Amino acid sequence: MTVHILLELRPALGGHAGIPQETRLLFRGLAALPGLQVDGLLQSSNRLLPPALPPVATRWREDRKVHRLSRVVIALQDTNDRGRFQRAADALRLALAGVRLQLRTAVGLRTALDRFEPRHFSDFLWRGLFAKTLPAEDLAQVAGAGYRVVRMPWVGLHSAALATRPLGGALYPRFDTRGVDVLLAETPFPGRVSAGTRLVVRYHDAIPLLMPHTISAPTWHQASHYHALRRNVRDGAWFACVSESTRRDLVSLFPQAEARAVTLPNMVSPHYFPEDSPADRIPDILRLRRNTQLADGAAPFALQRGPGGVDYLLMVSTIEPRKNHLSLLAAWEQLRHAGHPQLQLVLVGMMGWHAKAIVAKFRPWLARGGLHVLEDVPAAELRLLYRHARATVCPSFGEGFDFSGIEAMRCGGVVAASDIPVHRDVFADGCELFHPYDVSDQVRCLQRLLAPEAQVLRQALVARGDTVARRYLPEVLLPRWQDFLQQVVRGAT
Repeated sequence: MTVHILLELRPALGGHAGIPQETRLLFRGLAALPGLQVDGLLQSSNRLLPPALPPVATRWREDRKVHRLSRVVIALQDTNDRGRFQRAADALRLALAGVRLQLRTAVGLRTALDRFEPRHFSDFLWRGLFAKTLPAEDLAQVAGAGYRVVRMPWVGLHSAALATRPLGGALYPRFDTRGVDVLLAETPFPGRVSAGTRLVVRYHDAIPLLMPHTISAPTWHQASHYHALRRNVRDGAWFACVSESTRRDLVSLFPQAEARAVTLPNMVSPHYFPEDSPADRIPDILRLRRNTQLADGAAPFALQRGPGGVDYLLMVSTIEPRKNHLSLLAAWEQLRHAGHPQLQLVLVGMMGWHAKAIVAKFRPWLARGGLHVLEDVPAAELRLLYRHARATVCPSFGEGFDFSGIEAMRCGGVVAASDIPVHRDVFADGCELFHPYDVSDQVRCLQRLLAPEAQVLRQALVARGDTVARRYLPEVLLPRWQDFLQQVVRGAT
């Protein structure tokens, strides 16, 4: 029996962060499994989409179909070139659509999912959703998949439901998912499914509930996460948690979901693997990938080289407070004054929320030299950075999984990480740990890895890291996914 999976692809419209990467890898992996038919669910985060094709195939002329679908493609592009009038009109249309959705939901009507035929739009699907993570040979698989469309944006679904709380609880729309065995959502799902469909939530973390002070728009994100999650639990959803630490957090909040919550870790991208690459390209990467937003006041590019070339610590993460960049910056400053004057600090990641205060601490070092903030680093170059760093540092206060440490281990790099539950769980013995709130402990940890006599320790970490990283290869995890989805369809507990 073929199991029909509908997988939410909205996060794949994003960049290189963890959830967008995971979405692409999961779509690719599940689509390759025998016995599964995997379709993608398209949706904007914040824009109301025009109608795509009716749910049931019609005999429309090709030009009419292309006209409709090309308008959907335009709307899925997250552009900022709309004028004030257009933005106001979009907001009005979205508000009216929210009211209509609330009324339909209140009287028990289902919300249809439109169809999207990919035949003429493989370039958009590939470059817009998948190319940032997947190798080019996967293009044919992407172009040959089926796609459905949710017209209401993700933010709109949450907001419409939250607005009904005074009426006795958040009211979520029921989507017409007949014919779909499993709807696989990448975050708590702001909707309900048809009776014959099982809902699986890919649960990445409980940070909006347990660390709300670290996220953007905390009031809205906390409420939207909690109420959708509670509705999913009540509806009997299953939960595929990205780490055992995340699963423990979920079960501590909703013990009734324990029997339906499993741990299925993230898969590492095929772009990351051990290779015997020379380090002579590192200076060009640091020069060419400098963050253009921070160019004002930065020193002309120059590198301080140690006896063995460029010595640097690496951190790969969105720049936002929870990631704890400032403790690494402070530790690096101390290391430069404690016997490592040529040590560079390389930060790779896009600007996130509440980054202004962090960037203010970067600027003196950007002006002086020694700190390199990079953006849009291709995977092949990131692989080199991981491989040749004196250490990849993962200092976060809280995570659901943390791709960067596993990617570094997979590339043959050395990893140092904050001593938090998810790092102990995911990284196991493949890294050195330090206290996330104690800069002195971080300095001591990094000194152990930088010391002249550290070669034996570094070799042991690389060997253990390789063993740990192999746990997250697709060929290891996909059979577990297949077994889990079969269990979900059978309704076993």
